[in-house]
Amino acid sequence: MKHTSSRSTNEISQRDLWTIALAVLLIAAIYLFTSRFTYAIGFPLDDSWIHQTYARNLALNGEWAFRPGIPSAGSTAPLWSALLAIGFLLKLSPHIWTYFLGILILFALAVLCEWAARKLVNSYRPHFPWVGIFMAFEWHLVWAGMSGMETLLHGLIVTTVLVLLMTNSHRYLTLGLLTGLSAWVRPDGLTLLGPVLMTISFMKEDVRSRLTAMMRYFIGFGSLFGLYLLFNLAIGGAPMPNTFYAKQAEYAAWQLRPITERLGEMSLQLLVGPSLVLLPGIIGWLVKSIRERMWGSLAAMIWCFGYFALYISRLPMYQHGRYIMPAMPIFFLFGLLAFAEFDKGKVFARYHWVAQTLWRGGIAMLTFGFIILGARSYAQDVAVIESEMVVTAKWVAENLPPDAIIAAHDIGALGYFDQHELIDLAGLISPEVIPFIRDEPRIAIFLNEKNADYVIAFPEFYPVLSEGLVEVFTTQSEFTHRLNQKNTVVYLWKSP
Repeated sequence: MKHTSSRSTNEISQRDLWTIALAVLLIAAIYLFTSRFTYAIGFPLDDSWIHQTYARNLALNGEWAFRPGIPSAGSTAPLWSALLAIGFLLKLSPHIWTYFLGILILFALAVLCEWAARKLVNSYRPHFPWVGIFMAFEWHLVWAGMSGMETLLHGLIVTTVLVLLMTNSHRYLTLGLLTGLSAWVRPDGLTLLGPVLMTISFMKEDVRSRLTAMMRYFIGFGSLFGLYLLFNLAIGGAPMPNTFYAKQAEYAAWQLRPITERLGEMSLQLLVGPSLVLLPGIIGWLVKSIRERMWGSLAAMIWCFGYFALYISRLPMYQHGRYIMPAMPIFFLFGLLAFAEFDKGKVFARYHWVAQTLWRGGIAMLTFGFIILGARSYAQDVAVIESEMVVTAKWVAENLPPDAIIAAHDIGALGYFDQHELIDLAGLISPEVIPFIRDEPRIAIFLNEKNADYVIAFPEFYPVLSEGLVEVFTTQSEFTHRLNQKNTVVYLWKSP
């Protein structure tokens, strides 16, 4: 009787939760085993080690610093670094705790989307929670969850806010708190102000109710965002973390490229995988939202496309589009909602089963096909970072003089495995570099002023700076060679 009651009210049963949980554990195991047998267990981004370094110093020294005793605002995601610090307090391996958090977040995201589908599509009463399973297996989201980065946590918070708007929630204080919390994960969480205020403006019938709702929302938002601003001002002397300014300067050249070229690259990253088959559903859900004046859904869709537009205008679409990954869950959800509605309908009358079978087959085939392809891509990314950044950092720690001053563009693994004094050419912990971040002659002058001893970089990234320098060490990683790129090199900047 309880099982029947659950299905009649369209609630998620315990069996559904266990099914989603097992799916998440299975996909995480596949990714980790593939990584282990490709090269090693690790992270697919050097930036992941930046968070680990801040987390370790917070847990062990009680300070917000990349280098002990030197406070800095180089972490884009203070909340994520703080969560990672719990693992160090528990004396767990950074890998174990970080993967645990990623798995937990991926599970929560899958359950949230399954709940949203049941709430928004009355005909969606499955015996198998396939919306949640799709989210658990979608390769971009798994990659993000196992990356050691804040990306999927930000995606979970963003999706929660937008799903609440889509389901006509009146919990405006909660929405404000979530928006403020999102800024602690990534500064672009501020963009959530737009869809929330839009929904309030259209959903509330009179000025008084609008003002009341907005007041509750801004109380929640302001309480956490105000603390975020104070935190950054106290640590770095600016309202935003150093990364916010550094990325804008570093990728200025990208912003000059033709918009069609940038849009093409984003589309390629976004639609590689099962999302390609969801595209008709996304368009269909947009049409439905306009026709039925579903203001929450319209606000969510406007935010989603605006988020994509923001990033293609400012940052490059590399590493599988990791900067736009926080918007992918809600983007996929639009298509899944349309498919769930279409699946139980009769749009094509007696031939409906044909379109239904093709759509079902396309989604299933690409979802399961990209389990293997996604795991291989993740493993190769991990192999590059482990064989380039981590190997270099450990070599530097063992072989360079303790008093050497090292300049590097990628400081994550160096910060974690090595204790030399660093000059950060990406500007995260050396914000004075930001004004001339891509000006190699000016960087050379700066390195001389700072008495740098060594420079660590990919040769193609600093072709002018590295010309004529003596190579002290190179990784010879075969994984980088397969990508037709040169290995990381440790250069002697000046004689000891």
